Amino acid sequence: MTSPTETETRAVTVLHAGQMDYTAAWARQRELGRMRSAGTIADTLMLVEHPHTYTFGSRPKPEQLLVPHETLAAQGVALVEADRGGDITYHGPGQIVGYPILKLSRYGGDVLRYLRMLEETIIAALAGYGIAGERIAGLTGVWVGGAKICAIGVKLSASGVTQHGFALNVNTDLRFFEQIIPCGIADRGVTSLERVLGSAPPRAEVEARVIAAFGRVFGAQME
Repeated sequence: MTSPTETETRAVTVLHAGQMDYTAAWARQRELGRMRSAGTIADTLMLVEHPHTYTFGSRPKPEQLLVPHETLAAQGVALVEADRGGDITYHGPGQIVGYPILKLSRYGGDVLRYLRMLEETIIAALAGYGIAGERIAGLTGVWVGGAKICAIGVKLSASGVTQHGFALNVNTDLRFFEQIIPCGIADRGVTSLERVLGSAPPRAEVEARVIAAFGRVFGAQME
């Protein structure tokens, strides 16, 4: 996929937020979205790691959660109804979560194209490890050997600013996906860099590859 054809230099600020509670990160996204809409900040890529959390999309389907709420409480797992697209997914330690806060008109303005660009970003980052990430027709996300390695779900605000984004499994505890129907897909598995490679590369290294790939795909200067 080629980068956008817009000629001016696009700057994207990378915000390393560390580990952050999902609801706190969601509030931070909304704040950044308001600031981006007002033009007081540049486009931003927020990178974060969440504690154990299941999130529903904007049209929650409770049957996709396969364990009772009491089990989640005992495990210390939060359950949140978010306003993104897509079905239930898991966030937790060992996962790189990226929230692009972008004025989408600068990148073509097409949400479906934007989803494909996010997928291309992850595919390019995985290629640096010799991993062939792929798309599956009719499904959103990035897959390796038929198992999902990166989930994607987004929202576009009324002012045309993106929120939510992608979750790439580095050394995530994949057992937490067994308690849900991930992204509403019952017949496909979930994987991670650790499982594919046999050992997990350093998180900072993976983040650097994702940032570089994002800059190439979106035609942006990452700052």
